[in-house]
Amino acid sequence: MDLQVSGLTALVTGGTKGIGRAIVETFAAEGANVAFCARNADDVAATQEAVGRDNVVGTRVDVGDGGAVARWVSDSATTLGGIDMVVSNVSALAIPDTEENWEASLNVDLMGTVRLVKAAMPHLERSNVPSITAISSVSGREVDFASGPYGTAKSAIIAYIAGLAFQLAEQGIRANTVSPGNTYHSGGVWELIERENPDLFTMAMGLNPTHRMGTPQEIADTVVFVASPRSSRTTGANILVDGGLSRGIQF
Repeated sequence: MDLQVSGLTALVTGGTKGIGRAIVETFAAEGANVAFCARNADDVAATQEAVGRDNVVGTRVDVGDGGAVARWVSDSATTLGGIDMVVSNVSALAIPDTEENWEASLNVDLMGTVRLVKAAMPHLERSNVPSITAISSVSGREVDFASGPYGTAKSAIIAYIAGLAFQLAEQGIRANTVSPGNTYHSGGVWELIERENPDLFTMAMGLNPTHRMGTPQEIADTVVFVASPRSSRTTGANILVDGGLSRGIQF
């Protein structure tokens, strides 16, 4: 299937590891121009070199810094000739219930998404096929071990994006969330849990009826499709990619 993103421009936050990196690579493989960012300059450089495409540009940006996000979005639009699709992926992954983690989750996960959307909006308004996609989590949809700072911020992202979908529908700007279940990759949180809390890891594996965790590529494939013009009738949705982990029914 041609996703019709060739020649379009996508912005991705948190694009150097796991799901974010897979999203960057998938957009690029489909022929899109991609600007991505992350906090670690070495990771940004390594990802850009690994992708090895002239139409993929990485920048060191901390999404907790509103001015830096605005500059990155503006510079990316100038360099790549506009913005058609934005994907807010970055997360502080701040799970334990501490005041510091509440602040990090709200500043990075939630406000990082808000900052990206606000900075990108003037450019999206000029696109013929604009879309906003934010990465939430099954922890934003139901109560689990990550309820607290992380889960609450992820719930807020779903609500924020649903509101945008309604508010922007007349302008033709689509907005959706994608909520992954447990996703395993090298250097990721579940590899750390497997090593340091094997009981939790075993419990998580047992809860999923597929008896495995997802891969970043499986999440990225859904994200890129939802962001693409081929998903033109999808807006206001929270799309689960969790292998049947969630038990609730979405009405």
